Amino acid sequence: MKLEGKVAVVTGGAQGIGRSYSLRFAEEGAAVAVLDLREDQAQGVEAEIVERGGRATALRGDVTSEREMEAAMKAVADRFGGIDILINNAAIYYDLEMGNQSIDYMKQVLDVNLFGTIIPSRAVFPYMKEQSSGVIVNIASIAAYNVTRRRGGEDLDTIPISGYGLAKSGVVYLTKAMANGLGRYNIRVNAIAPGVVMTDATKRVLQQGSIDSLQEQRALNSTLEPENMAGTAVFLASEDSAKMTGQTLVVDAGNIMLG
Repeated sequence: MKLEGKVAVVTGGAQGIGRSYSLRFAEEGAAVAVLDLREDQAQGVEAEIVERGGRATALRGDVTSEREMEAAMKAVADRFGGIDILINNAAIYYDLEMGNQSIDYMKQVLDVNLFGTIIPSRAVFPYMKEQSSGVIVNIASIAAYNVTRRRGGEDLDTIPISGYGLAKSGVVYLTKAMANGLGRYNIRVNAIAPGVVMTDATKRVLQQGSIDSLQEQRALNSTLEPENMAGTAVFLASEDSAKMTGQTLVVDAGNIMLG
């Protein structure tokens, strides 16, 4: 097992890809803290891990709150004796309002999807610094790299902004900045940029026609399932990537490389 004896915190770990991270990390030997606003679902993942013989705890926490993240990290460290891995997975996506172009909504998306990476990382930093080791894996997106083409010639009501893509672009930059600053403490920081993964959230956000066309837009001619992301996260969290930091790995079955 690649993560035997490690302690991992997975934000947004109760559903979708986050749930896959939580379950796979436990299978690899880590004690997993499933941190999510949806407390009931987090407890369900905890129970599933424990039933399989793993160690886990469920915590409710808002990644935009410094106070809540500091309290959550302390609770995890007190229970398991430290924190070795942080997966910054929490994001506004399931309830993403694709057509909402208001500035207030853009700020909300940035608050969760960008600052929701910074705030948990700052909360976990003292524990990793004290032990002179740690791994942070940020979850970006291929939305950081491509821009959806507008269809038709309809007039625009305002300058368009994709808060989601903007936030995930920031995560890619932040990963490099964090890696540069934290390397002196033996803390590695990398990121994963998933393609469109067939979670309940994707099925809610995207039209069925868009989902149907995804497979043929990929070099591997396949869909992406939540469990397809977990192996890359294990690689980045384990000693297999011991000399790797500041990198973002795109896992999209060969989508954005085709333009």
